[in-house]
Amino acid sequence: MTWSIVAREPETGHLAIAVATRFFAVGSIVPHIRGGIGAVATQAFASPLYGIDGLAMLAAGHTPTEILQALSARDEGREQRQFHLIDSKGNSAAFTGARCIDWAGHLVDDNVSVAGNMLAGPQVIAETLATFKKTTGKPLAERLLEAMRAGEHAGGDKRGKQSAALVIYRDQDYAWLNIRVDDSADPLAELERLYAVAQERYLHVAETMPTRQNPSGMTDRREIDERIAALEAARIAEGRPSASFATAPVPS
Repeated sequence: MTWSIVAREPETGHLAIAVATRFFAVGSIVPHIRGGIGAVATQAFASPLYGIDGLAMLAAGHTPTEILQALSARDEGREQRQFHLIDSKGNSAAFTGARCIDWAGHLVDDNVSVAGNMLAGPQVIAETLATFKKTTGKPLAERLLEAMRAGEHAGGDKRGKQSAALVIYRDQDYAWLNIRVDDSADPLAELERLYAVAQERYLHVAETMPTRQNPSGMTDRREIDERIAALEAARIAEGRPSASFATAPVPS
């Protein structure tokens, strides 16, 4: 009931999943990521265990192909499942069960895979993948959103639209960006709006958060305040509207 893209940015090692569907709260089920380890999307008749156990096996050193074989072999419901995954080196694997509802299938390429079921046709994942590949050089979030839009324009989920999600992990155990639209007439448009809002303040604050390498993070607010103020001034000078409904101060 879903199509998704799982990707690794080779220049940074950042891992990401974008997903959309005609189903409620897809972001609570499909995406599973661990920074520096890998990413797994579990869909169709989804089993969250594919995501949980898949990441544990990636952390233990198993390859995506080994994980695909192991998880599907133990599951008698596998022919109704679909999942795809990528490791920290960009190796991917994908599985589409024979009983997934048409159209269903997947495509695997360097540092990326796309999979979907109950779609308008194979062009959905083909356009998603092609758009992702031709947007190399843009920020990862923008590439994923553009790719999903292309898939939607190619027909998307044949039942319609309802929810979408975008999750990006850098090298930490927490997400750098995790935004969801659980119930909307146009979830990808709302996801794009949320990403624009995140760029106003949230993602700048995210740069200050503690990491394993720097457990103290950035505690001097001046630098981040100055950066946000400069971007806001540039936005006003260019006549660009704010993406958010209301401005809010940087959290203290």
